[in-house]
Parts: sequence; C-alpha cells; structure tokens
Amino acid sequence: MITFTLAVLFLIITPGPGVLSTAGVGAGFGFRAGLRYVTGLFIGTNIVALGVITGLAAVVLAVPVIRWVLMTASILYLLYLAARIAFAGAKVAFITAHTAPGLLAGLMLQAINPKAYAVNTTFFAGFPYAPENLMYETITKLLIANAIWIPIHLAWLWAGASLHRLNLSDRAQRRINYGMASAMLAVVLLAVSAGLRQ
Repeated sequence: MITFTLAVLFLIITPGPGVLSTAGVGAGFGFRAGLRYVTGLFIGTNIVALGVITGLAAVVLAVPVIRWVLMTASILYLLYLAARIAFAGAKVAFITAHTAPGLLAGLMLQAINPKAYAVNTTFFAGFPYAPENLMYETITKLLIANAIWIPIHLAWLWAGASLHRLNLSDRAQRRINYGMASAMLAVVLLAVSAGLRQ
C-alpha cells in the first residue's frame, strides 16, 4: 500500500494537462473561479477511474479509430485551453478570455486527457497489495488516489491564484500566462509524439 501511495503521489504531482491548466486558470482568473474548474477535473478523473476499473476504457480505446478521435480531440482541447490561459491577461479585446473555464471544461478535459487514462490504468492494474480481496483493494486505491489528488490540485490552483493576487503588471501577467500555456503546448507535443509511436 505504501508503494502504491508513493506512485500516486509522483504520478499526480508531475505536470500534465490537469495540473498545468489548474495553475493557469488560477493565475488567469483566481482561486474561486478555479475551484469550479478543479471540481470538474475531480469528477472527470473519477469517471475515468471507473471506466478503467470496469474495463470500459480498455474496450473503447482498443478501437484504433476511437483512440485517434480521442487523441485529436484531446490535442485540440489542450490547444484551446492553452490559448485561453495565454490570453487571459492580455489587453487585446478580441482575444481576452472574460470567463474562466468552469466545471464542464474540467470534466471535458479529463474525458479526453491521455494522462488520466494512463495514470488510472497504472493505478488499478498495477501495485497489487490485496489480491485476495479485489474489492477492498479497488476501494482503498480510489480513496488513496483521491486523498492525494485533491490537495495536489488545490495546491496548484493556490499557486496560480497567488500569482493572480499579486496584482502584477499586465506585462508580467502575460508572461506568466504565456509560460503556462507553453508548458501545456509541450504536453501536447509529447502526446502527439507518443501517439505517433503507437
């Protein structure tokens, strides 16, 4: 169980679309607006976990066309989120994001987030510690994963919101948002690279 807990910590804390977009939403729109987005991510990650546990995700992702459609949707949505974050602090009226991504945006991201599927598959297919009682192991894994997931995402949101509260100059805020958007673009490039190797 300790090995599983450490794996959860390291896999969730590493930057992926969820934590990067959480920090970006916090930096661009503040903590309260970001909470709605994180709630959507939380619901979404648990739906993905249930899909992995029941085997539904494996069945769906085994069809190459569906896998490519989800990968394309994921990449396009990550590009959209990166643009929202990059231009959240800009002053050019036609590209300024006036509203923060909310619950539905977080839910949508997790539904097409390749890292969410990979991480949950790793969690529930690996690290067996109670093979004689699969129900106990699955429930405790869900509890442990969520007990770590929530504070990590709230910490990323707080970090982003702290930048928002500093009332930085427009130029500094734009640079931070561009940096976060660039990090998300790097995740997109990694996802494309991984997808092309499959």
